[in-house]
Amino acid sequence: MKSSLLKAVICLAMVGGVYLVSGRRQPLPAPKGAIPLQAANWYQLNTPGDQVRPGMGLGQLSDGILNQEVFMGWGKMLANYDSYYEFKGLSDVAITKILFYDEQGSFPDKPFKLYAKASAAAAPVLLATFTGESYDQWVEVVLPKPIKAQYLIANAWSGFPTELALYGTYQKRPEPALPPKQALPLAQELGINSFVWEFLQSDQDPNIRGQIYEPSMALMRAFSQYRDYVDWEKIETTPGQFAFNPTMAGGWNYDLVYQRLQQEGREVLPCLKTLPGWFQQQYYPADQRDSENVPAAYNADLLNPASYRLQAQLAFQFAARYGHNKRIDPQLLQGVLAGPIYPTAPEAGTRTRVAGLGYIRYIECENERDKWWKGRKAYQTAREYAANLSAFYDGHKNTMGPGVGVKNADPGIQVVMGGTATPQTDYVRGIIDWCKQYRGYKPDGTVDLCFDVINYHCYANASGESQSTGSARGAAPEVAAIGGYADAFVALGRAYHKEVWMTEAGYDVNAGSPLHAPAIGPKTAELVQADWILRTALLYARRGVNRLFLYQTYDRQPASAEQFASSGLLNGATHRRKPAADYLYQVQRQFGRYVYKETLSASPLVDRYEYQGHSMYAVLLPTEQGRTASYSLPVGAAGASTAYHIYTPRAGRDSLGVQTLASVAGKLPLTVTETPLFVVPAARGQRP
Repeated sequence: MKSSLLKAVICLAMVGGVYLVSGRRQPLPAPKGAIPLQAANWYQLNTPGDQVRPGMGLGQLSDGILNQEVFMGWGKMLANYDSYYEFKGLSDVAITKILFYDEQGSFPDKPFKLYAKASAAAAPVLLATFTGESYDQWVEVVLPKPIKAQYLIANAWSGFPTELALYGTYQKRPEPALPPKQALPLAQELGINSFVWEFLQSDQDPNIRGQIYEPSMALMRAFSQYRDYVDWEKIETTPGQFAFNPTMAGGWNYDLVYQRLQQEGREVLPCLKTLPGWFQQQYYPADQRDSENVPAAYNADLLNPASYRLQAQLAFQFAARYGHNKRIDPQLLQGVLAGPIYPTAPEAGTRTRVAGLGYIRYIECENERDKWWKGRKAYQTAREYAANLSAFYDGHKNTMGPGVGVKNADPGIQVVMGGTATPQTDYVRGIIDWCKQYRGYKPDGTVDLCFDVINYHCYANASGESQSTGSARGAAPEVAAIGGYADAFVALGRAYHKEVWMTEAGYDVNAGSPLHAPAIGPKTAELVQADWILRTALLYARRGVNRLFLYQTYDRQPASAEQFASSGLLNGATHRRKPAADYLYQVQRQFGRYVYKETLSASPLVDRYEYQGHSMYAVLLPTEQGRTASYSLPVGAAGASTAYHIYTPRAGRDSLGVQTLASVAGKLPLTVTETPLFVVPAARGQRP
């Protein structure tokens, strides 16, 4: 049993001196000199853990509740890890005293350590070590001299004080105003995750893949943009040899697909991912091999950009070919295979070695590098992935030699960070702070970041946890917590002048999946999926997410209850669109160029869009109970009636359904449901 006397002596290894330590049993008032702490300023370099709810986590250190333990979640990837706190809104912080509240539990062999950093690049200074060996009392640490701090680092295992208070001096610093959100055409929220064979492979004969398969291309036009999963092994099947038209593995001609999409004005985001077999065999023990492992050798230093050289060389070759820069040293392209595809069959065609085809503007570095479900060999902390991303971006500021990194092939290509599996901003903030420390600042004072676009994934379900296998079902986007996640990411993007993309979202239809859209009333699961998919696109336009890519084109296994197995929007059996793809196709054709302007009502949800000075209203009930309601949409001053077209998505059709109604005294009477409808003035000239 613990003694009520203070047993622990708290050390300050890097500062030296003797501490004045005292125990108090009652909560302390906030005396003069208290340094304010904000829960939102913490982030951790670890997985979030299961069962974490709003109000839990590191913010509990300053929530004023003394008898409640800090809960960081179950099943965390790392047993010992760092968490960072940035003193946003404050400057010239100097800490003179720390108070920890020790409620119960001791951990002398696995202590909580608190450090300060004077800047992102400064060495951390140990302030105090807390072991929890007092009971129900404050533990006070008086520092021998003030310690400057722009950041705190809390190193922890599983034990925390229940409260943390800091004292010293500081100056208030106004946060810079965020730039306005960008104007977003609705079409940018209508993308899809896809694979190269979905454009090339005949559904009649899978061996036919040498040209665009037009029936499949027609189906793919349901979507405005494509996140193309590109397995490393397809391009570099043998170390140092790169093939594109076609690839050595699978015989897929990326030139054909990317050229066609570029000709049709459809954006493609190649996502370079997974490890080729030769990499695994050469750099991983047999019992540790997995294509989704970290793209560095087993036991390599994951904080060193040089550990990711081979992947960064692949990125250079991909960007050199499909970017816009034609002035690349030919010697750097010698690894690209050229000449007859089959020397004995010249009619099969010829591979080419070219640069600057101009087919892509974006490229993504890996997929879900914060994945926790495959263990440490497949997981990178934010700072480890930042080192990876820095090599991929520009050969870590061009220090890794020629032929390494996207920007050294084409400075104009925008590098999209790999979409995170968790929808919290912690991972991105960790990358940013690594960049501050190891890449520094540009001449204009902005951080020299190793990405151009922030990217995350989020699936709306009833548990509130994205990608949770414990959820009973999916949830309508407005009912789930996804809007709050989007707001946090968009605010971070605006602060650093970066776009924010959502590259995975969607719903299964198999009733056994934890992510399924349920049947509601007369609507089947596929029709509810269609409603929720379209509403997801409208939500992200409303929140300011720059692009959305839904998951995915086709079902993997529609009869399976596994998460993501039945989330396809195209039907592989009938080779037709599912209702969700019908809705996206219809809205893209009719209203894809309209730009979100404002939200006029929360219930029903009424968003106003605009194109060439003309308004369009998207109207829906943000519920999931099969509701219907009457609503009078304000459309102008009272006066003569005006005709409006009301468009409604329809399953199995190429175009929206339409009816024409007249406004009465400046209001348009509508019957609103959980399926969005779209309203425009008839005089606008929209084709019914």
